[in-house]
Amino acid sequence: MTDTAVYPGSFDPVTNGHLDIIERSAKVFNKVVVAVLHNRNKEPLFSVDERITMLRESVEHIPNVEIDSFNGLLIDYVRQKQAKTIVRGLRAVSDFEYELQAASINRKLDPEIETFFMMTNNQYSYLSSSIVKEIAKYEADVKGLVPSPVDEYLYEKYGPFTAE
Repeated sequence: MTDTAVYPGSFDPVTNGHLDIIERSAKVFNKVVVAVLHNRNKEPLFSVDERITMLRESVEHIPNVEIDSFNGLLIDYVRQKQAKTIVRGLRAVSDFEYELQAASINRKLDPEIETFFMMTNNQYSYLSSSIVKEIAKYEADVKGLVPSPVDEYLYEKYGPFTAE
């Protein structure tokens, strides 16, 4: 295993696809910092504090995972955490172009920090936070799409799920 890696994202909300990447990264790195981004360009459903709470509850079974949040440039945050690796999950080819661009600029800003791409498990390749919110908004059950603590938070935002 190697040192510390940072897995950044909005996690609005955390999905089973995110959890898959976190669990698998925790087997590769001594420590994984899951970092919730304060993204000024998005209107999140959940506050940063709510997302941190959901993540902590979802990963409490993984001892080498830390949950945190950050503002500003990812590369500055990675340096602050004294990490050498950024973990990024890829669901499909459509993710690759954006992720390649982000990895390239991060490499330009700090050539000592690597980006580690991990393909999500095929069973989660269709899954995104946006899809989960859309399903929950129409009061459909999201069990199996999000870690068990998260469905309760969605219930609080949108109301009870209806049986289909």
